[in-house]
Amino acid sequence: METKQRWQDWLNLILGLWLLSAPFFGIGAVTGAAAWDGYIFGAIVALLSGWALRQPQAWEEWSNLVVGLWLIAAPFVLGFTTETAAMWNHILVGLVVGADALWAALARPAEHPHHA
Repeated sequence: METKQRWQDWLNLILGLWLLSAPFFGIGAVTGAAAWDGYIFGAIVALLSGWALRQPQAWEEWSNLVVGLWLIAAPFVLGFTTETAAMWNHILVGLVVGADALWAALARPAEHPHHA
């Protein structure tokens, strides 16, 4: 089976790693809700994207879409809207991860199971 790597997966991998490391570059505090959310969901985006690069499957794209939506909502749900840099970092990364995942998911040809 041929695996085709998509630029969207590479972009999401970079964004996941960025979100994971952003607090260490001065984008929000290194502790607290914003930091922990970035660490956890940055790692999730990076892992899902790494998996998609290794063995692409549709569920990875849809999972990244859900994570992207969470990243947009997180500052409001977790209450770190006063941390402006962290808030906008989450929202912008969430928008790009979500749009990127949606684009990759819709571009993926329909997968049909083989019956033996």
